[in-house]
Amino acid sequence: MERGRPGRLGAGTAMLGVAVLLIAQWMILLWVPKEATQGVIQRLFYVHAPAAWITELAFGLTAVSSAIYLWLRDERADAVAVTAAEGGMFFAALLLLAGPLWGKVAWGAYWSWEPRLTLTLLLVLIYVGYFLVRGAAKSPERGRTYAAVVAIVGALDIPLIHMSVYWLRSLHPAPVVVRPGGPTADPRMLVTLLVTMAAFTLVFLGLFWIRYSLEVGERTWHAARVRAKEAVT
Repeated sequence: MERGRPGRLGAGTAMLGVAVLLIAQWMILLWVPKEATQGVIQRLFYVHAPAAWITELAFGLTAVSSAIYLWLRDERADAVAVTAAEGGMFFAALLLLAGPLWGKVAWGAYWSWEPRLTLTLLLVLIYVGYFLVRGAAKSPERGRTYAAVVAIVGALDIPLIHMSVYWLRSLHPAPVVVRPGGPTADPRMLVTLLVTMAAFTLVFLGLFWIRYSLEVGERTWHAARVRAKEAVT
């Protein structure tokens, strides 16, 4: 892929995502029906669920790319990993903001140490460690290696988050969309959720390509600078 093309692709994808997001906001505010039990606050679901999807997608991509880096020692894989991790942290912050606001009305408290919440917080803390390890190592290569291991271990928490509502006593309700018997939600709710998830995905992918382009450019510049110094000496 020619230099600069990921950034242009990212900008176009992000702009498309923003356009779809505007449509999704109209659907959330004016089109989708109000949930009978929770009322207006339930509309946070259309932010909370897509943010959770992108968080897990981003951290999963970080883990897969980290495994490829450990196998091939290809810096492009590490660039993908760190770029995805940065995106994951952004959407994780959105997830942990929307969740407590919804929980305050639904459960009467902003935070409860129930399994899914606790495992999600653990996932975020592991990936905070991912960045700390990268910066704390004495050499960049060693930092990338240690961080890759942290990313792979952290991704093991993702399936636990999903299954916690089945395996453990949880305040989170059972899924109403992704379930063996098919979705039980109102069709308009389902459509609104899918549109919002598409919007979040496009925005994430757009920002990912922009940030990846910058990351690769920065590494290329740094490598050229090192070669120039070596040539002088």
